[in-house]
Amino acid sequence: MTSPTQKPRLVVGITGASGSIYGLRTLDACRELGLESHLVLSRAGAMTLQQETGLSVTDISARADVIHKVGDIGAPISSGSFRTLGMIVAPCSVKSMSEIAVGVTGSLLPRAADVTLKERRLLVLMVRETPLHLGHLRTMTQLAEMGAAICPPLPAFYARPKSIAEMVDQSVGRALDLFGLEWKPVKRWGEDLAALTGEP
Repeated sequence: MTSPTQKPRLVVGITGASGSIYGLRTLDACRELGLESHLVLSRAGAMTLQQETGLSVTDISARADVIHKVGDIGAPISSGSFRTLGMIVAPCSVKSMSEIAVGVTGSLLPRAADVTLKERRLLVLMVRETPLHLGHLRTMTQLAEMGAAICPPLPAFYARPKSIAEMVDQSVGRALDLFGLEWKPVKRWGEDLAALTGEP
């Protein structure tokens, strides 16, 4: 996907849905995995980030290798010639999901997602909404038919999480699995389960 001297790139989108911690931990995982992260944060995402974590865009600048302004429609990630592993939107609001589904690309986040789909790269959407009405479900079906992976951040209790942080990391790690990335915090059924339960 990249030149021999270029680290693999992953585009990370953070929208205004509750759960900005998923995006933050995705950025942390990129750093730990040796990926070059390209962050695009929606305006609502910046507001939710501040509300949920007390952090500003400036505060998280050290967690991303490159930060793109959501209004910069000419940023590198808006072009298919800029090669990446794909894009993960964590969390993904219904608004952003709907824009991506119908190709509304008035800002950089849905444009980068649209580029990911048209280039046949993996787009992972950690959709955060409940309950879901029929329109939401139809939109998810449409996106799945277009090649996106719908990956809501749901807790895996078989992993015996001891904290919210462990539940978040499990969800993020399982989303990264879709890119073929192995992130250490993930607890795996059939591999780590015996150690967790004390059973042979």
